Amino acid sequence: MQVHDEMRDEGAVRPHYERFQQWLERQTGETMARKRAEADLLFRRVGITFAVNGDLSGTERLIPFDLIPRIIPADEWALLERGLRQRVQALNLFLHDVYHERNIVRAGVIPAEQVYTNAQYRPEMQGIDLPLGVYAHIAGIDIVRDGRDGAFYVLEDNLRVPSGVSYMLENRKMMMRLFPELFVQHKVAPVAHYPDLLLETLRAVAPEGVDDPTVVLLTPGMYNSAYFEHTFLAQQMGVELVEGKDLFVEDNYVFMRTTQGPRRVDVIYRRVDDDFLDPLAFRSDSALGVPGLLTAYRAGRVVLANAMGTGVADDKSIYPYVPDMIEFYLGEKPILKNVPTWQCRRPDDLAWTLEHLPDLVVKEVHGAGGYGMLVGPASTREEIEAFRARLLARPGNYIAQPTLSLSACPTFVEAGIAPRHIDLRPFVLSGKTIQMAAGGLTRVALKEGSLVVNSSQGGGTKDTWVLE
Repeated sequence: MQVHDEMRDEGAVRPHYERFQQWLERQTGETMARKRAEADLLFRRVGITFAVNGDLSGTERLIPFDLIPRIIPADEWALLERGLRQRVQALNLFLHDVYHERNIVRAGVIPAEQVYTNAQYRPEMQGIDLPLGVYAHIAGIDIVRDGRDGAFYVLEDNLRVPSGVSYMLENRKMMMRLFPELFVQHKVAPVAHYPDLLLETLRAVAPEGVDDPTVVLLTPGMYNSAYFEHTFLAQQMGVELVEGKDLFVEDNYVFMRTTQGPRRVDVIYRRVDDDFLDPLAFRSDSALGVPGLLTAYRAGRVVLANAMGTGVADDKSIYPYVPDMIEFYLGEKPILKNVPTWQCRRPDDLAWTLEHLPDLVVKEVHGAGGYGMLVGPASTREEIEAFRARLLARPGNYIAQPTLSLSACPTFVEAGIAPRHIDLRPFVLSGKTIQMAAGGLTRVALKEGSLVVNSSQGGGTKDTWVLE
């Protein structure tokens, strides 16, 4: 399978990597190993760890950090940024539409049952007008580059509670600490202002009439796998980190308990899933949410970022329709391509998928984090046959895609410097305008030949440089 090398083109170093390559050739293996040990020590000291969901031992792990950055030239980033703005704008218009006029369904562009029987669709959101019409205030869009044509593809849209931005910020701080000379030699676009952009976005969507909004970050608590990120972002933005028990609803307003007495809350950046947000409206056994929150939200007295019900737009069963959304709402051709997708609920697509299982990636439509999927080329015959039975039992639960040969970037591994597959998650903020820090989180599959970059499955991260 042909692989696009981010650093080299048929052996020659690509122009945007030339200066870095000259620097890299002057580094010894001992120097790099020492710097990596220093990075691990610093990350552990700061507490940059994550817990794996389902790991009953409760152990916290470091996400492996790679010393070799992924470098993106200015012209490539300009294309990506235009495509990301277009895509996120269309997704927000789609969310407003399916909870209001339903024009896209009436026009027959997306089948009604795909939207309204979707587990992520929230009937409670029907008819609620949100400030600026924004539902997905923070979007993490997963981008890959295919080896065959070198083109960028969107692999997934994350619109519920996208995570990982703290690693983007900490990776940059680490690289500047370890290798300050590199930032003298390269004009790298900054990312440190992301928390300021995030706070500006959250303040921009405050309820009508609120000029100086109180913003809080709602976390499920310290046992959540992304708790480090929650504490980090709250601290960076200068807002309170709260749990459900710290908030209460009175007269359709949300208040925070403080040592000076109750304080009204206007915007909640929530890192808690829909089901757990309000035990009176959703799961009655939730201890993570705030009783009455939905009523206050429907009354327009508080704003949630991201909105409830955004999951219907990032569900894998809706993903194939995003290019149609862009044409329907914006009258434009998509700048970023989707990966070709077979919807197994369709008999023809199912038949084709079953025939080509060893060559395909098959994903659960509600799955996440690399779980509940089959990577055909990397699976045994037994695994493929077991998955075939699951697919036949519930075809509507799955989509299939070709196995993309994700682009590769040089990575410092035990054996030295070797190519490893990568993806990119830029973070797109929607408020009064659409903004983003240049770059995003580059995730890397550290096992040789592996295409799974998720941290829960053994992946690591790199600093992402966009050259100015």
